[in-house]
Amino acid sequence: MTSRHDLQTQLERGIAALGLQLPANAVARLLDYQELLARWNATYNLTAVREPSEMVTRHLLDSLAILPYVRGETLADLGTGPGLPGIPLAIAAPGRQILLVDSNGKKVRFLREAIRSLKLEGVRAVQSRVEEVEGQFDCITARAFASLADMLAWGGHLLTKEGIWLAMKGKRPDDEIPGVPADFEVRGMHALGVPGLDGERHLVVLGRAGC
Repeated sequence: MTSRHDLQTQLERGIAALGLQLPANAVARLLDYQELLARWNATYNLTAVREPSEMVTRHLLDSLAILPYVRGETLADLGTGPGLPGIPLAIAAPGRQILLVDSNGKKVRFLREAIRSLKLEGVRAVQSRVEEVEGQFDCITARAFASLADMLAWGGHLLTKEGIWLAMKGKRPDDEIPGVPADFEVRGMHALGVPGLDGERHLVVLGRAGC
């Protein structure tokens, strides 16, 4: 078992490699989240990633890699699963109102326990299909839970007029771009370098067309 000290070193080095400046207590809280996820995962199978150092890379650092692109006062994380990237973003950049959305009951139970035990202010979790969520948000995150066409068809109504949609993908999704609905446009596509991760990671930034 990797010690918490080793995980902290790995996480701090990854954060430095990403060029991020986080609040003083963020690293400890991120590791508290990882520990809670690992504990619940042993019973409820919330994620296929089980090794703690892999969780640091594939969950924490992968989520934090999009932090420079996050903006606005409100954020919805769609298909969040066990809280990715929403919970790491809430810890790394507190003060934003964040809604975590997932249709899986056991994952939402975990999210509510994580919000309670980590004292995540302004964060709430809802069990719902994306198309049934109400409200509008300045920023929407979605971590590879559907094609660009599907995620915008299901959740496009949640984006404010001036808002941005951050779609996290593995390989560069050029084949999905033609399927983007006409009322949305691609603002940018960025290759993400996640420290310790060999696989490709890309971020597609979208917004409402003409806004």
